[in-house]
Amino acid sequence: MRPTRTPIHTITTWVKKQPPKVKAFLAVVSAMAALVLLRFIVHDHDNLFVAAEAVHSIGISVLIYKLIKEKTCAGLSLKSQELTAIFLAVRLYCSFVMEYDIHTLLDFATFVTTLWVIYMIRFKLKASYMEEKDNFAIYYVMVAMSYEASQLQYFRCCEMVVIPCAVLALLIHPSTSHLLFNRISWAFCVYLEAVSVLPQLRVMQNTKIVEPFTAHYVFALGVARFLSCAHWVLQVLDTRGHLLVALGYGLWPSMVLISEIVQTFILADFCYYYVKSVFGGQLVLRLPSGVV
Repeated sequence: MRPTRTPIHTITTWVKKQPPKVKAFLAVVSAMAALVLLRFIVHDHDNLFVAAEAVHSIGISVLIYKLIKEKTCAGLSLKSQELTAIFLAVRLYCSFVMEYDIHTLLDFATFVTTLWVIYMIRFKLKASYMEEKDNFAIYYVMVAMSYEASQLQYFRCCEMVVIPCAVLALLIHPSTSHLLFNRISWAFCVYLEAVSVLPQLRVMQNTKIVEPFTAHYVFALGVARFLSCAHWVLQVLDTRGHLLVALGYGLWPSMVLISEIVQTFILADFCYYYVKSVFGGQLVLRLPSGVV
C-alpha cells in the first residue's frame, strides 16, 4: 500500500523537479503575492519594520536558549554575530542622533543579546566552536597576537566585508540635512546588514546538517528580512514614489531597496528548505549540495 502524500509534499516535489528559471519565477510570484496580502492585512506599514526587528529579537532569544540549554555553539558563525553587532552598534548611534523611537529600543535589546552570544562563543563555549567551518573570508589580514622570543607581535586587520561596505557608504549615502558623518554611518549599516548573514550560511553549507535551534534562528532572520523589505516596498507604493524623493537624490534611494531585496533573497533558498523540512516532520535540516 502506497503511503498517503500530503498536498505540501506533492507541491514541494513538483517544485523540486522544475528548472531553475521556473523556480526563480515561482519565487518572485510568491513574494509578490505575499506583498499584496500584507498590504491589505497591515494598515500601518511602519508596523512591518517593528515586526521585523521583533522577529530578529526572537531569533536571538532562540539562540540564547540553545547556548544555555545545550551548552554548545556548534553550527554558529562567530563572524556573523560580530558583523551583526557592528551594524547594530552603528544603527543605534544613528538612531540616537537622528530619530530616537521604538526602533532604538528594539535595536538596543538585540545588540545587547548579540554581544552576549559573542561572549559565549568566544569564551564560555569556545571548545565547541567550529572554527574550521566558519571560514568565510571576511579578513583582509588575519588578526593575530603572538608572543615569540619575549616580543609581542601585533598584526592589524581589515574586514573584507566591512571595508567594501564602508567604501560604498562613502560613495553612496543619503543626501538629507543630517551631518555627513551620520549619513555615511546610516548607509554603512544598511549595506553591512545586507551581507552580515553570509558567514552563517557558509557554516551551514560546510556542515550540510543544521540542528533545530540554529535553523529556527536563521529562519527568523529570513522572516525579519522579508518583513523589512516588504516595509520599504509597500511604503514606496503607498507614497507613489515620494518616499524615494524624501530619502534623497542620486543612487541612495535605489541602493536602499536593492540592499533590502538582496538580503531577502540571500536567505530565501534556506527558508524554502526549512519550511519543507518542518512540514516533512524532520527535526534536523539537511541541506543539499549547492544550497546557500
